[in-house]
Amino acid sequence: MEIHPIKNERDYQAALREIELLFDAQPNTPQLERLDILSTLVEAYEKTHYPISSPDPIEAIAYYMESRGLSSKDLEQCLGSHEVVLEVLARKQPLTLEMIRCLNQELGIPAEILIQPYTLAETSA
Repeated sequence: MEIHPIKNERDYQAALREIELLFDAQPNTPQLERLDILSTLVEAYEKTHYPISSPDPIEAIAYYMESRGLSSKDLEQCLGSHEVVLEVLARKQPLTLEMIRCLNQELGIPAEILIQPYTLAETSA
């Protein structure tokens, strides 16, 4: 297969098949260079045709909590009282800029995820 831009799904599937064959290529070989080039082309095609959207800020917080074994109590230093933590996680109170900064610095949650708009729960007044 001659290397060329991936223009359609058929090209994409062919590139994936070849990548699979080249996956165990040895260092400093033409096969590894070919694998590198094909991987770059596939990545560019996927970025355009199969974009992965960023997670919702509250879903991201929940993921970080679960993956690190954190409880809602662990968020109090960033979000405030236990009640505020529960309201934020229940989508009853939005994240503030201060909360976002703290979550980014203390938990390492990317700010670009935390600043995205998200839906708050409907509350009855």
